[in-house]
Amino acid sequence: MIARLDFAPLDGITKRVFRQVWHKRFGGADRFFIPFVSPTDQQIITPRDRRELENPEGLPQVPQVMAKQAADFVWAAEVLADMGYVEVNLNLGCPSGTVTAKGKGSGLLMDPDRLDRFLEQVFSGTRVPVSVKTRLGYHVPEEFPRLLEVFNRYPIACLTVHPRVRPEKYRGAVHMDQFARACAESKNPVCYNGDLTSVEGVRALEARFPQLDAAMIGRGAIADPALFRRLRGGAAATKEELQAFTSELYRAYRDFYAQTAPDGQAAPASQRMKEVWFYLIHLFENGERLGGRMRRSRGPKAYEELEAQIFQELELLDAPQGELA
Repeated sequence: MIARLDFAPLDGITKRVFRQVWHKRFGGADRFFIPFVSPTDQQIITPRDRRELENPEGLPQVPQVMAKQAADFVWAAEVLADMGYVEVNLNLGCPSGTVTAKGKGSGLLMDPDRLDRFLEQVFSGTRVPVSVKTRLGYHVPEEFPRLLEVFNRYPIACLTVHPRVRPEKYRGAVHMDQFARACAESKNPVCYNGDLTSVEGVRALEARFPQLDAAMIGRGAIADPALFRRLRGGAAATKEELQAFTSELYRAYRDFYAQTAPDGQAAPASQRMKEVWFYLIHLFENGERLGGRMRRSRGPKAYEELEAQIFQELELLDAPQGELA
């Protein structure tokens, strides 16, 4: 079996509130990756990001940093080390056009020589271990062998590979031939990320790559909150358990937003819950009937009524089905 299971970062969903409630209700993930922070040009971590990085609950977490300049990453890593973090993750995977246009995320993959210089500065200037989350390349998968040569020059704590290139984002077939290259030729530990939505899918990955060090799951664990638990041999989620989870998560969001929007905390809380339900609805038979209405709904009252209707009218599927991870 794969030794370690990581919860992937999903900006806008796997924020601190979600991680706390999910971990309490389901568990099974060895580590949570915090959605990326991006230091400003003045090397400042915003108050919003600092709140996200605080960890009084003591969850096993790895912060992710996105930067264009190596000096900014090194500075952020030092700040995070002072906060008690024992590993920092470099985001080379984000495919967003607004990110890559600034030379961040997967934008750094366009020029392997520049990436080499970036990593040399990072690994010579950072005292905390650094892991990397990457894609196969910026344009085509055939860019990966050259990138792997660069990665192999450095003591990367773990190389997480999402086997797609930037234009593919999260759709289309993954390029398992290039991921096989990573497993065979990487001098660093390797983690797989991409399209893991079921116990069967993870078991198939384990069978094909028995040497694999870790797997990272994101959307699949939102679409089936008990997926990590089931991978550990535990039970699937019941309807009652899911209802308790969504109820507590909604309350937690309302409490969180009461600190910043005391007169309207329910509105942003219901919006966050709609984002969660975009994935969670796939656990229910004929879920799209109400899932579409949920996406089009406006305001807390409409959200609350639709959630109640989902649990009253829909039954869980026998075999959980999730969106792509």
